[in-house]
Amino acid sequence: MPNIRTKLPGPKARALLKQSKAFEPNSMSDQAPLVWAKAHGCEIGDVDGNVFLDFSSGVLVTNIGHCHPEYVAAVQDQAERLYNCYDFPTAERVALAEKLVAMTPPHLDKCFLLTTGSEATEAAVKMARRAHGGYEVLAFHGAFHGRTFGAMSFGGSAGVKKGFGPLLPGIIHAPFCYCYRCVFDKDYPSCGLWCLDHLDWVISKESDGALCAVITEPYQGGAGSIIPPPGYMEKLFAWAKAKGLYFILDEVQSSFGRTGKMFAMEHYGIEPDLVCLAKGLGSGIPCAAVLGRHEIMDVLQPGELSSTNGGNPMSCRAALAAIDIIERERLHEHAADLGAQMGERFAKMQKRIKQIGDVRGQGLVFGIEMVADRKTKAPDKALTKRIVHEAYLRGLCLIAPIGMYGNVIRIAPPLVITAEQMREGLDILEAAMKAATKA
Repeated sequence: MPNIRTKLPGPKARALLKQSKAFEPNSMSDQAPLVWAKAHGCEIGDVDGNVFLDFSSGVLVTNIGHCHPEYVAAVQDQAERLYNCYDFPTAERVALAEKLVAMTPPHLDKCFLLTTGSEATEAAVKMARRAHGGYEVLAFHGAFHGRTFGAMSFGGSAGVKKGFGPLLPGIIHAPFCYCYRCVFDKDYPSCGLWCLDHLDWVISKESDGALCAVITEPYQGGAGSIIPPPGYMEKLFAWAKAKGLYFILDEVQSSFGRTGKMFAMEHYGIEPDLVCLAKGLGSGIPCAAVLGRHEIMDVLQPGELSSTNGGNPMSCRAALAAIDIIERERLHEHAADLGAQMGERFAKMQKRIKQIGDVRGQGLVFGIEMVADRKTKAPDKALTKRIVHEAYLRGLCLIAPIGMYGNVIRIAPPLVITAEQMREGLDILEAAMKAATKA
């Protein structure tokens, strides 16, 4: 539980923040002034000895909690033996590839291991382009697929790519199902998922006939934890298949229990051709993967796609340990149970706090959209930032505001969080909201 011993930020934290400003660029995200020193489970200790409750999971990474003892032991053991060997096969790499193939649908029968989510999304698009023969990719407004050049080009947020152009050609963007702020000014379900019917018009106007794939997240994280309405993902998948396109599902942040299922695709019963994984896969040590159909992935010849650190023994051993913990402790089921309770609490908070415009979530990931007025839905970016800071002052760690307008609070605690910790964190969050709205 939180234990704040000093005025925040404390003296050691202030010194390190000053040092950071002197030697590091401004390009990193603007987080609360919390200087981490250690973390265990769902608790963070800062450099001044203050203890915070973690509702961030280090941006949806540490699904198994921080420094799980079995995970730490596996990493320590591996570090004593071997931690890098480039593309030479190791028992750890082969075991992880086999495990990932075994735990996903049968049609995903090959696994390519990498280091980051950006690497994974770019590799998936490369595979799709080569296997299909076309080069155009349909992506969505609001999407986040990484910050490297290809991944940035697939993304649908100006904040990620502004000033870095020209971007990669061959990327077509269309509106995602942001039902709270529908760009077509329609209401679900009476809309009949008009945004998907609109895709044919977009392709007829923008494509030169070389469309090969669709890439999407099961839910849009960076855009504000936007969860698709029932039927959306299934209809999008059917649309892609009817046009002979490969379906790439970016599960970098939605996998390994986060949404209450081991993989978010389980909610929809779809069979994507390529699936991108990272974040929770390594649960701390960077590890990423692309899973796919062999007829797509085996088109590439030896040496055409590899990675200096991808599939290294250290990250593979860490991922194997993390998967074992998630499966044995049934963390995906725990996320579903606590997520349902969290949703009920947010519904009550929404009745008490008029600045909560929308609440959306799945498992243990939620987005709370803050507005100045519910009728106009005017985004309140300043209020959202104040809430995150007020929560920090009370011992709750939240990620900096997200969303297309910077007005969404992202809730994503480690999946090992207890019911008591969850209640404590939500009490703090509600107190922070009330304090920020009064201010």
